Amino acid sequence: MSHKTQALIRLQSRYDGEEVVQELSAEVIVKGSDIYVRYEEPEKGPQGGTTRTTMKMTENRIKIIRHGEVQSEHSFQLGERLPGFYRSPYTTFNLSTHTTEMDMQLEGIYGHVSWAYDLYVYEDLSGQFAIHLHIQEELKS
Repeated sequence: MSHKTQALIRLQSRYDGEEVVQELSAEVIVKGSDIYVRYEEPEKGPQGGTTRTTMKMTENRIKIIRHGEVQSEHSFQLGERLPGFYRSPYTTFNLSTHTTEMDMQLEGIYGHVSWAYDLYVYEDLSGQFAIHLHIQEELKS
């Protein structure tokens, strides 16, 4: 049985000294011990289309799945290098992530999740990223 609720998320990503912060409304779904955070990306895709992102969090793994104009899959597990892919109307490539840090501090569905990783496109290091996700209750007006 699953439980679904609306929440506010704050997603901070850092790459090469630049930080991007997004505050979004999200749907949080609990299925057993897994937590899913689903939201619509605010930026339009390369051809003006939309992309929906789902983050699946288990005890020690995070998986990010993007569907829509842009499609991709990334998985993160501390100390592991895991395969993924990226597809857009203009390009497709294989990638992998090597997770160097991971911290999950959730009480129920609310709290903080952060991780850092090296991103490889094919076998070449493309960059080092750090992500921080804060999930909080959506206030009713």
